Amino acid sequence: MQFNERVSRLPFAPLLLISPFFFWGTAMVAMKGVIPHTTPLFLAGLRILPAGVLILIVAAIMGRPQPKSWKAWLWIILFALIDGTLFQGFLAEGLVKTGAGLGSVMIDSQPLAVALMSSWLFQERIGFWGWLGLMLGVTGIAFIGLPDGWILNIFSHGTSFSQGISPGIVSPGIIDPGIFSIFHSMNESGEWLMLLAALSMAVGTVMIRFVIRYTDPVSATGWHMILGGLPLWGISTFTESGQWINLLPLDGIALVYATVFGSAIAYGLFFYFASSGSLTSLSSLTFLTPVFALIFGSLLLNEVLSPLQWIGVCLTLLSVYLINQRQALVIKNTRVIENGNKIHENKVNENKILKKQSFKEVSAKKLHHLTVSVRKSDSEILH
Repeated sequence: MQFNERVSRLPFAPLLLISPFFFWGTAMVAMKGVIPHTTPLFLAGLRILPAGVLILIVAAIMGRPQPKSWKAWLWIILFALIDGTLFQGFLAEGLVKTGAGLGSVMIDSQPLAVALMSSWLFQERIGFWGWLGLMLGVTGIAFIGLPDGWILNIFSHGTSFSQGISPGIVSPGIIDPGIFSIFHSMNESGEWLMLLAALSMAVGTVMIRFVIRYTDPVSATGWHMILGGLPLWGISTFTESGQWINLLPLDGIALVYATVFGSAIAYGLFFYFASSGSLTSLSSLTFLTPVFALIFGSLLLNEVLSPLQWIGVCLTLLSVYLINQRQALVIKNTRVIENGNKIHENKVNENKILKKQSFKEVSAKKLHHLTVSVRKSDSEILH
């Protein structure tokens, strides 16, 4: 992955690059038991608002500069609205209506949107290997998150878009030809909310490049989480009830882990890395989030991985490799082609030389020495 020198010089840089996605994946495992005991918007605000305070404390200890100009605060407010309030709000409400597997697939497909926006705004080159990796990544997380029956049905018999989009709303085997009914079922089952959440996260990832033109990325991350979390708690106060009643002591431990590691550390590192280098490469590591969630769910919650899920894990790892090594693969392919061209040219030159040599040998064999006897003329004899 291409990053500038300040990131490359960090100790254990590769581990630090992967750590946000590790913390996000393990936080998903920790939050599985908490979600049924509280309300979605309250939980979303609880994840990011205290985390923003922690980030600002760390930024002050590190001596990071705080935003001062009105342009800096304007960008932070926009950043907070899109990546904080909208992303977390859509995600929280979408997970209530959408199955966890389908929700994970849809939210973790946002690297596609990041790649498109990065190639347009920052002229990042994706190339063949990059797009192939993105497609494999989406396929991999689909194998991980979607029910095996859906995938097998698609490959064996095929299925319509409306059949697989919202189980329980569109009956299996009934093909609904109406495009409006498809949109309605998506809205009722929460897929639109998950798509909006993925798009909000993608826009927020790209937006950090504009935010850092006016302020420090670490301080901006902290403020955007605080400002983005306040509206979530405000809406929760008027629309939700019983936020604390059913929480258990173990839920508190899970919330602390999700807030400190899954939000403060994860988002702090993610947007710090996103402020430089390739956004497409960094965002592609999001494909690892469901992999970590799957592995630790298997270890801690005794969840069993199906063969299709293992295939999804392999496809996901392959996709991350292809995306992050796409430039090296292009260079290798170029060298292979150049070497092939050189070998071909050498063979052509050798053939030309051999033809010339054989032509000379054949010509030499065809030429015979002729002995010519010269007879004196009569006039020369008389003299």
